[in-house]
Amino acid sequence: MRADARKNRDHLLAVAGTAITEQGVDVALRDIARRAEVGLATLLRHFPTREALLDALLHTSFDALTAKAGELEATRSPEDALVSWLRDCVAWTTEYRGVTVLMAAAIEDTESALHASCVTLRAAGARLLTRAQAAGMARGDIDGDDLFALIAMLAWAGDQPSLAPRADRLFEVVASAVLPAAAGQSMPLRTRPVS
Repeated sequence: MRADARKNRDHLLAVAGTAITEQGVDVALRDIARRAEVGLATLLRHFPTREALLDALLHTSFDALTAKAGELEATRSPEDALVSWLRDCVAWTTEYRGVTVLMAAAIEDTESALHASCVTLRAAGARLLTRAQAAGMARGDIDGDDLFALIAMLAWAGDQPSLAPRADRLFEVVASAVLPAAAGQSMPLRTRPVS
């Protein structure tokens, strides 16, 4: 990609990031183009769909969260690694209003531009969960899909003005339910295989 095209693309991503942070993922592409002081055709030439724009915008964050899971796995206890990673994921998903809805849909839609990134992120969380389960710290009756859904639920709660003040408390409740042994609770029996 030519330097000027790269500069234009980076500018569009920066403007889109600000617009999505302020207005959510449903912000009109025309509004993003207007803010970036380009025509809609220019925006669509770089990003032909909303999902393509979101994938480009979010890809770096997905990669960072996936890398963070690997770092935590290598340096922290199983329960600390899982809780830290969950906290980072929830914090990140609340940064871009409405992204959890898209992620939940993309995980099931193999045609989605976000699908591969969401699958990779879910797999990173599943590895941390499996490690905590093997150490006897995490519930044995949840899997990576459940963990991904819990992230979406916690992010949604944090995105609701009436629930946002309770977001930290709700995170603690969910974390203690996922890691009951770390919270000094009894462990549930494994009722289904973990993926």
